[in-house]
Amino acid sequence: MHDIRLIRDNPEMFDRGLARRGLTPQSPRLIAVDERRREIIGRLQVMQERRNSASKEVGQAKAQKDEARAEALIAEVAQLKQDIPVVEFEQKAIEEELHATLAEIPNIPLEDVPDGKDESDNVELRRVGEPREIHDPRAHYELGEALGLIDFEAAARMSGARFAVLKGQVARLERALASFMLDLHTSEHGYTEVAPPLLVRDEAMFGTAQLPKFADDQFRTSFDFWLIPTAEVSLTNLVREQILPEEELPLRVTAGTPCFRAEAGAAGRDTRGLIRQHQFTKVELVSVTTPEKSLEEHERMLGCAEEVLKRLDLPFRTMTLCTGDMGFSSQKTYDIEVWLPAQNTYREISSCSVCGDFQARRMNARYRPADSKGPRFVHTLNGSGVAVGRALVAVLENYQQEDGSVAIPTALQPYMGGLEKIERAS
Repeated sequence: MHDIRLIRDNPEMFDRGLARRGLTPQSPRLIAVDERRREIIGRLQVMQERRNSASKEVGQAKAQKDEARAEALIAEVAQLKQDIPVVEFEQKAIEEELHATLAEIPNIPLEDVPDGKDESDNVELRRVGEPREIHDPRAHYELGEALGLIDFEAAARMSGARFAVLKGQVARLERALASFMLDLHTSEHGYTEVAPPLLVRDEAMFGTAQLPKFADDQFRTSFDFWLIPTAEVSLTNLVREQILPEEELPLRVTAGTPCFRAEAGAAGRDTRGLIRQHQFTKVELVSVTTPEKSLEEHERMLGCAEEVLKRLDLPFRTMTLCTGDMGFSSQKTYDIEVWLPAQNTYREISSCSVCGDFQARRMNARYRPADSKGPRFVHTLNGSGVAVGRALVAVLENYQQEDGSVAIPTALQPYMGGLEKIERAS
């Protein structure tokens, strides 16, 4: 959510930022709505002040036995009491209009974000690791089905498309990946593990900007709860409507949860396999910090996510997303893309974003600076640390053996009871 005062003071800068996202200028209509709002507020204040002063004058007129004036003042006060609620309703309506309009406008990119229209304009930051030589690599879904440990047909019978049933050692491998990531982030990276709700209210989804713009991409229950599309929603909303002491920042939390996405905009994409499912598991990282520390925290978070792939010995590259490929709430985003041999390309496995105070304004999340000045909005960051389902895909494909088995990365073997290889059960 943007601050209308900053838009009013810097309309050209605001519109330049939106233009970098390919959007038309918004400041003229926002300022026009805000001017109407301010005019209504001013008119309401005059009416309220006059009601209060006229009420006092009634007593004075009666004390002076000026009945005619007292009656006129009483009539004026009565009329004001009728008119003020009408203007209060106008104020509420115009404030809701301004709020709804601001809620539909994405965050402004930082200056160092590369300009571009889509993912083809993203900029590679670095590559880590070399892809293994694999003769005629098989896709993860082919490997899983051949092992008898991934069943898409059973999932389709009970739930439809974009679901899967994992069995045996592949199911255990998914659990091992999540446990490994959580242990790494909590024991070495300073994050606190949280087990958050998977069902949240409208306000929580609005706070992280899944609502209102992306409602069609979400699952909603008949009891008006939303299934979280990412633990970012629950973790970031831990600080909603709070004023934190500065000494408690940065706040770093992580969670490994099921996530649910309708994938309404993904028709025809990744229809086979585990890449784009309605239900998947992800380890999420969220940081809440001060404005002065948020960019440093962004680089730190990226390093934490990259370390997961380094420990798993999976080749990856890190990309800086261009303005046309960034998420709605983001000021700047790094994507980590893991190598998938069967696709002969890199695919996203983590996004790490710094959001500035964009989400904090939507949640009214603030902190009190140590110098005791008034509260300020916190800065929020989120990142995948990493997507467990996609890490499972990457392990299956990168560690596949010629005989159809899958070797277990060394880092995961303690989580697999010492197992070194997944083979088809005889």
